[in-house]
Amino acid sequence: MTQEFWRWKEYNWKDGTKDWRNARIITAGVDVGSVSSKVAIMTDGELYAHSLMRTGSDSSQSATKAINWAMEGSGLTIDKIQYVVGTGYGRVNVPFAKKSITEIACHARGANFIWGQSVRTVLDMGGQDCKAIKCDEKGKVSAFLMNDKCAAGTGRGMEVFADLLSVPIEQMGELSFAVDKEPEPVSSTCVVFAKSEALGLLRQGWSKEKVIAAYSSAMAHRVFTLLEKVGVEKDFVITGGISKNKGIAKRIENELKITALPRPDKYDPVLAGAIGAALFAKALVEKEKR
Repeated sequence: MTQEFWRWKEYNWKDGTKDWRNARIITAGVDVGSVSSKVAIMTDGELYAHSLMRTGSDSSQSATKAINWAMEGSGLTIDKIQYVVGTGYGRVNVPFAKKSITEIACHARGANFIWGQSVRTVLDMGGQDCKAIKCDEKGKVSAFLMNDKCAAGTGRGMEVFADLLSVPIEQMGELSFAVDKEPEPVSSTCVVFAKSEALGLLRQGWSKEKVIAAYSSAMAHRVFTLLEKVGVEKDFVITGGISKNKGIAKRIENELKITALPRPDKYDPVLAGAIGAALFAKALVEKEKR
């Protein structure tokens, strides 16, 4: 089987110390992104189970597969979940969701849950686009900006380079620092041209590490200009798939001259959108009960 260098690991998890049957409110957030589908199931506002898997060609099917995988082995079924909110690129295609909410609102709310009430700026770096979000102490959005929908500044662009260079995507961040001197960023803003430029640099004798460093630097700078426009306030955090790429995250920090809050051990920032959606679902259940 041919190795798929671009593919992130898929995973699911559930809290073995909790029994969902004892919960008063069970909610779920389903974040169907352009690259991956994430599910967070919460019992009384605490994370009970989650899953992350590749989004296929059918968003509805991807949402169903992801929530079934999150519930696997728990005895929980969709009919026992009181409220489901869909978010992300395919949020309107979650067949069992009662409501859809934008990923901007959900990432802000999820970041507030993951890192705490001090968060004021959230950078959501997803597969298709990047969003710079400002929020208050409750995780409510006060301002935001999105980049243009071009893969060169997103997780999809990094996947293209992982495949081109035959480097597993999990290793891209570390490898980008394995250079003696930081190279000039690649000039192309389009991933198709950036790919051609990278092939040219390899033919000139550039190492894979140097090409990755140049592309990471270019990507970080594009995101920096977005954040600069919205205005970064502390505390600053990074959510989405690219939060796992130290090569880009560190370069963004260097340009901003601000250190992002560290990735917490307890929660994966990739799940921020799904967690935020599940929390919105809880609030909607409580509203209905009132």
